[in-house]
Amino acid sequence: MNDVPAYLNGQWLPLDEARVPVLDRGFLFADGVYEMIPLHGRAPLGLEAHLARLEQSLAGLRIDNPLDRRQWAAIVHGLRERVPADETAQSFGVYLQVTRGVGARRAHPFPPAGTPPTVFAMINPVAGIPAAKLERGLAAITAEDIRWDHCHWKTTALLANVLLQQRAVEAGADEAILLRDGRLTEGTQSNIYVVRDGIVRTPPLSADILPGVTRQLMLELAAEHAIELREEAVDETALRTADEIWISSSTRGVLAITRLDGEPIGRETDCETGHGRPGPLWREMRRHYEGFVRALRAGAPHSGGGAR
Repeated sequence: MNDVPAYLNGQWLPLDEARVPVLDRGFLFADGVYEMIPLHGRAPLGLEAHLARLEQSLAGLRIDNPLDRRQWAAIVHGLRERVPADETAQSFGVYLQVTRGVGARRAHPFPPAGTPPTVFAMINPVAGIPAAKLERGLAAITAEDIRWDHCHWKTTALLANVLLQQRAVEAGADEAILLRDGRLTEGTQSNIYVVRDGIVRTPPLSADILPGVTRQLMLELAAEHAIELREEAVDETALRTADEIWISSSTRGVLAITRLDGEPIGRETDCETGHGRPGPLWREMRRHYEGFVRALRAGAPHSGGGAR
């Protein structure tokens, strides 16, 4: 990993050499926020939207933003410039993290005013989705949403997400779709869309749901291409009887869920896999998403949509 670039508190260094003190509050309390920004070639997708959400998350946790948007953008681009030139065709994910910084001792109250936040960033390649998996679709399970009451802030406190995602992995699934009081919220790593009778629905934004940047891009693409996508509450019955289910996230774009809790989703079933088949609206939306990414890679201007 010595050739993987990173940034820590103003210093560029190999990822293997990045170190933080054990009294950093991110290490002790998960007292911090993060963003994951996809880059296609050298073009960041939704940079302004991600930086705006970073600001909102920091404000929610009452952490002073240590950098302005121009400085954050310089880190994003600086990491990309440090990737070997022969990898320019790949997609990457830039991870940004800010913690409340290092205290003099382990104590729950905030450290003294003026304690500098810890700023960390790194970049890694993002593997593409295999064509066979795109064609088959993904499997998911449902689970009760056990997370806290401020899921609209993108914090590093992800233990509930980790446990729920591990439950999905152990069930042979790709994602856990979460329900709270009988209504759909989101996935452990994704926003969710349910299709019924040609209409796409996604739960409206609330404190239970991360305002995904790719989610916003889906809304924009749907409006542009006359796909009816409504922000409406979705109950468990509507989820289980859907014609199509999609997920969206920064590193995977928009994908189809074709099996839920062991049951096929959709009007057709693949006898060999037991999955449903990705539906026509998902195929259309995936085409529009891939077209958007191709245009971005080629340098076309865009409105700021982007990644979860």
